[in-house]
Amino acid sequence: MKCPFCGDQESKVVDSRRSEDGQSIRRRRECLKCQRRFTTYEMVESLPIIVVKRDGTRQNFDRNKILNSMIRAFDKRKVDIDDLDRLTTEIEQAIQNSLEREISTDRLGEMVMERIKPMDEVAYIRFASVYRRFQDVSSFVREVSRFLEEK
Repeated sequence: MKCPFCGDQESKVVDSRRSEDGQSIRRRRECLKCQRRFTTYEMVESLPIIVVKRDGTRQNFDRNKILNSMIRAFDKRKVDIDDLDRLTTEIEQAIQNSLEREISTDRLGEMVMERIKPMDEVAYIRFASVYRRFQDVSSFVREVSRFLEEK
């Protein structure tokens, strides 16, 4: 690590600890040449994820869109927002851990539904109704019937 004061490449780590968000490691370093201390942060490099929409367009993955869709599905339901944030992180990490750099909105929707189904039946049906684009009451009834059969 290059010292920001003298430019020397040699330093030693004096202290390491996890950052508050848990996504990086904070390191206090001391330059071996000028003995001044500085802080660095180490984090995992993540490659950009591209979401392929139903119409074929592509856009960058946005975790807030997933979180907001779950918040809408759980509207007026008893759920801790931290649980939804944890699910969003879990989905994002699963995508990052896969070897694919692109994911379809269909697959993304399925990942969300897999995770919210055990949490709340009503939220699951709400999410499915938007995700699967129910056009009429019969498509809604089919989804509820399929949900009850799997139960």
